[in-house]
Amino acid sequence: MKQENQTETLGALCFNVIMIFGGYDMLKVSTPSRICLFGEHQDYLGLEVIASGINLRFSTRAEKRDDMLLHIKIRDKSISELGAKNTDNKYEEYTIDMSGDLKYENNRDYFKSIVNVLKKEGFPLVGADVIMDSEIPIGKGMCSSTTMVLVLTTTLAALCDRDRASDPKLMAKLAWKAEVEEFNEPGGMMDQYASALGGLVHIDFSDGVVPEKLDVDLKGCFILFDSLQQKDTIKVLGDSKYPTQEGLKELEQYGIHSIRDFYENPELEKYVDTLDELHQRKIRANIDNYRIQREALEMLSTGNVDDEKLGELLSRQHKNLRDGLQISTPIIDKVLETAIQNGAYGGKFNGSGGGGCMYCYAPVGKAEQIVKAVNDMGYPAMVLKQDKGVTITDC
Repeated sequence: MKQENQTETLGALCFNVIMIFGGYDMLKVSTPSRICLFGEHQDYLGLEVIASGINLRFSTRAEKRDDMLLHIKIRDKSISELGAKNTDNKYEEYTIDMSGDLKYENNRDYFKSIVNVLKKEGFPLVGADVIMDSEIPIGKGMCSSTTMVLVLTTTLAALCDRDRASDPKLMAKLAWKAEVEEFNEPGGMMDQYASALGGLVHIDFSDGVVPEKLDVDLKGCFILFDSLQQKDTIKVLGDSKYPTQEGLKELEQYGIHSIRDFYENPELEKYVDTLDELHQRKIRANIDNYRIQREALEMLSTGNVDDEKLGELLSRQHKNLRDGLQISTPIIDKVLETAIQNGAYGGKFNGSGGGGCMYCYAPVGKAEQIVKAVNDMGYPAMVLKQDKGVTITDC
């Protein structure tokens, strides 16, 4: 039996329909993109982030098969602009035989890595026909890869084991394994958990993964911009992550093991002077960005948000990412400057940097003016809404 239009959030699934034992026969799954407010390039350092799910989503429609084939139709990669819709129903098609051992053909062979990770975790996979569509621009720092991996991981899990698929933290962890760990890539876990959980969330990575929902009613709005610059996420992560880790390694002789140590004992900053210029710059940028995140968390946790202060903290963080980690671009900087000149409180790039999207926080009454000003520069813009995490719908 089917129950129409019943959306079930992964964090609190209620199975009040009669389904076959183990999983769904047919389903829809959807997961949001995210913006990172604070903590960019800090999750892989075991620190903290503040992020929000937004109303750009990756979705699937899936139906069980009576064999072990996984047949996927996914929106064509050529549809990559901000706000683009798949109105012409352009899809790429892939078929994978899940009954045998799957070997990777490249470092982003995600369909196979998802299957391999789920098998390792003991999921009794079943064949499926899956159609995948997305509103998320590709290569823009908006989690197009992460949301694709997360939504397909959840889809295949829910078809065979609905109880385990109901755990958003588990789905986030398995999606991270499929996207990052299987290929020994340098990404952190922020994107997976921010998307799976949705809403405004603080995530602490110091001792595993500890998420905390932030119940805040922001008076302003976020406006997303596209720089129209493609980015190389792996290169950006390598340029920012490894020098920071190398600097911390050198500082271990002074009893320093984490960026958090400088926050807890500012006297330790004198030892940063012992590093060469490159490592000093990366470490100092991360120290200040951690302080910014803590200041923002204190304000957001009270629910009493000063909009101008929030914008100031966003812009201060962007300055560190631009000048310290050196992963902004002149176009991103110019667009953010234009937004602020037209009334935005502040802003920063989104994602790993080096191109892609950025956003500002602005008064709702200034949104139209800001969008027009950036559009007049030749760059797409759209007003965002916060959105819930992964959802499953029986169909």
